[in-house]
Amino acid sequence: MAKALDLEEQEQLDQIKHFWRTWGNLISWVLIAVLGSYAAWNAYQYWERTQAVKAAALYDEVERAVASGEVSRVERSLADMKDKFGSTQFAQQSALLAAKSLHAQGKSDAARDALAWVASGASDKAYRDIARLRLAALQLDAKAYDDALKQLGMEFTPAMAGLAADLRGDVLQAKGQTAEAILAYQQAWQKLADTPDYQRLVQAKLNALGIDPDAAAVSETAK
Repeated sequence: MAKALDLEEQEQLDQIKHFWRTWGNLISWVLIAVLGSYAAWNAYQYWERTQAVKAAALYDEVERAVASGEVSRVERSLADMKDKFGSTQFAQQSALLAAKSLHAQGKSDAARDALAWVASGASDKAYRDIARLRLAALQLDAKAYDDALKQLGMEFTPAMAGLAADLRGDVLQAKGQTAEAILAYQQAWQKLADTPDYQRLVQAKLNALGIDPDAAAVSETAK
């Protein structure tokens, strides 16, 4: 019996050896890949946390620069943020904050540059849309109407689409294109149904142009 058991164990051992010779390298490489990926993921998570902490600290510096009112300090801190942490949301927030300060200090070109940077490269659509709206508003102030319309013609999230249509109406009205402005205001009025206070402002613009959006909506429904 002991001899038979030894033979059975030997056969099992031979099978294990054969399996390992056949699949051992593959199993080893798979394990190395899995463990390596896990280690890399942990390292990346650590790096992201570290970057977030550093970016938050630099954002505080941008806030202090804005509070100081020193244009050169604002520009320098924003440049540092863009250079070191340009892919983070802190950088996008910093650019929006700096743009507001720069515009207030009369540095409109620098403000537009900061907003354009966010508008063209923000990973967060909300920040992107805010930047586009603010940039278009500055372009409207500068009478760069075509540039403003280009910004406002881009894709906006549903939450911002009504505001974009309203501002597009303002730009078209400034260009003297009243008929097109009315269409833009009507679109804005419809898209802002969930924000009645803002919708009333758009309605006032339409009323000033001789249009009653409520009546137009009833007429459209009747058709």
